[in-house]
Amino acid sequence: MSIRENLDISSYLVVGPENTLGRPVKSIVSAAVDAGFTCVQIRSKTASAREMIELTGEAADVIAKAGKSETVALLVDDRLDVVLAARKLGIKVDGVHVGQSDIPPEICREYLGEDAIVGLSARSNELLDYVASADVSPIDYFGAGPLHDTETKKDLTRGEDGNIILRTFDELKKLAKISPVPVVVGGGVKANDLPALKDTGVGGFFVVSAVAGAENPRAAAEELRNLWVK
Repeated sequence: MSIRENLDISSYLVVGPENTLGRPVKSIVSAAVDAGFTCVQIRSKTASAREMIELTGEAADVIAKAGKSETVALLVDDRLDVVLAARKLGIKVDGVHVGQSDIPPEICREYLGEDAIVGLSARSNELLDYVASADVSPIDYFGAGPLHDTETKKDLTRGEDGNIILRTFDELKKLAKISPVPVVVGGGVKANDLPALKDTGVGGFFVVSAVAGAENPRAAAEELRNLWVK
């Protein structure tokens, strides 16, 4: 069974060097994986392609040393070129996550093959209509958010009033019901959000600063994971 068939997005870490308070990305990945996180995405708007490849390789090594290469998915945000180059170098990277303005998911699927994981950020405006009508044949899950305003993502969609479009729990409950693929929700998610978020029926949560910016990333990751699975 491929990791795509076994995909678990229930506890999803997104991390890059700008999120770790100066600590190595691999140490944050290790903390999350050891705490039971099921998916890792390397994301950086400042790292070069070579740096991204190196970070991906380090994350893959951490996951392998934990004995979880077949159960914890490793993805790269946006950079199909990084995924392809990393694979060429023998790095086990499982797929890519793209946004609405990135390389189309059907092209990612064509280049990466049927065993790869392709995630897509759902449109913030007209979210429910979009998810209900979107062609999901090339993708494995939607990423949705933000739940709250967040400093880790600057390009959040704004409404006509200029305010950031935030997701409500009621909206996410409807989204989980109509989406033909699992939905993972993030954007300012904190531990106290998880009981209500789990009640919506979405497939999981993703976090950046709640783990990568925590004083004790391992303890923070364990708290989040335990709240989700209990």
